[in-house]
Amino acid sequence: MPVIAETLSTPSAQDRLDLAKIYADAPPWLLAPYGDADALIQTGLAAGTLLAGRFNDRLLGAALLQRHADHWRLSHLCVRAITRRRGVGQRLLDTARARAMAEGMPLRLAAPAGHLDVQALAASQHLPLIQL
Repeated sequence: MPVIAETLSTPSAQDRLDLAKIYADAPPWLLAPYGDADALIQTGLAAGTLLAGRFNDRLLGAALLQRHADHWRLSHLCVRAITRRRGVGQRLLDTARARAMAEGMPLRLAAPAGHLDVQALAASQHLPLIQL
């Protein structure tokens, strides 16, 4: 069964627990400018920008996908540590790129400055990297 990427609007109680587990595995710098994981999750849900990857009815990864006038921005991409390197993050990236392209917009990856792993991800995906 493939990972299904979806925009969360009304998460179940289990979805909320899964989101908390996803961002519990995030390094502190990934949560900026939000005070904590809960603030990031609540903001994403309220704005309708929380993109999540689901496999077997469980959320394994999430990111914020925001629309801007001249581009779409993917940020705060995180996958649970126990499921990394299994294509969840790639599925979220591919879905974000496809949605942006369908609207005629370029996708950009956003993260705080100075993180080599994010720079490498952006380069490998041929995505411009912008600072949060």
